[in-house]
Amino acid sequence: MTHSTDAQTAEHHARPRREKSQKKTARNVLLGFAAAVLVIALACGAYVFKLAQTFNTGTTKIENAFPDEATRPIKNVTGAMNILVMGKDKNADKSVDTDDSGPTDQRTDTLIWVHVPADRKNVYAISIMRDTWVNIPGHGEAKINAAMAQGGVALTVQTVESLFQQRVDHVAMVDFEGFKGLTDALGGVEVNIKTGFTPSVLKGKVTFQPGKNLLDGEKALAFVRERRSFPDSDYTRVKNQQLFLKALLSKTISKETLTNPVRINNMVDAMSPYVSVDKDFDAGTIGGLAFQFKDLREKDTIMFTLPNLGVGTSADGQSIVVADQAAISGIANAIGQDKLGAYVTENGLAQ
Repeated sequence: MTHSTDAQTAEHHARPRREKSQKKTARNVLLGFAAAVLVIALACGAYVFKLAQTFNTGTTKIENAFPDEATRPIKNVTGAMNILVMGKDKNADKSVDTDDSGPTDQRTDTLIWVHVPADRKNVYAISIMRDTWVNIPGHGEAKINAAMAQGGVALTVQTVESLFQQRVDHVAMVDFEGFKGLTDALGGVEVNIKTGFTPSVLKGKVTFQPGKNLLDGEKALAFVRERRSFPDSDYTRVKNQQLFLKALLSKTISKETLTNPVRINNMVDAMSPYVSVDKDFDAGTIGGLAFQFKDLREKDTIMFTLPNLGVGTSADGQSIVVADQAAISGIANAIGQDKLGAYVTENGLAQ
């Protein structure tokens, strides 16, 4: 009986020490976990900061990206965003890739109006045919890609804003050469090609077969540049560019890419030198967009070509793409009301 009482007494005195020891152990585990989280957070923060620095220092800032404020449309929808992406192909073979109104190095080869709705659930990319016949403010009628030669980025923005009567919030100019390094940094991009062809710039070196093709940087450049191989020239070229960009986006936002810091760093490193942006379109703004797009998938990116009335001839004999003013007006109104998704669905524009 006495023995039992002594054991109970010993247990009674030992319990607080065990509890204190257990609490200390639990506290140490929690502190260790918190320290690990802090280290990871600091490491990630340093990594993100490094990426931001790489982008901000690597890209070129466009000093005069926008026209005079008095000439610009007002912003209609708070929260939605419109980005004008201009593609230039400085190093393309000019003997191969020229049009009947001058070499392409003075003009934009690709124009894409990107509309980001306020809810950030989709991204809409509208390709504008470079030969679309429009009014260039202060210069009269011409192909839309001539605005760059006549007045630089600001006049190009003013021309596109006049066409849509909607405001451009940000501008990005991309040299096609950047796609070469970006594609290689991603380990190649797989594109499902509908109709096979042999690109003129790599004739004898590669043929794109119908079906899935894994493109490295050199092949990607040949794919997005080519137009001579197609009876409808720029029409198929624009569709191929959309096909490649969608595949590129899919690879970029895939889990295999987003969980690979080395690949992300290589992507930013490879692309930054070939990108020019307006002064406010920095890493912070783009990073904020990227966070808002964390749930975006390939199916949520809708790309289509601005409807037109086909090929025509201008008064001075140029081969042009005739603008469909009714369709442009409908799309512009949908952008202004942030209802582009409904308009695209109703008019069967999504590809």
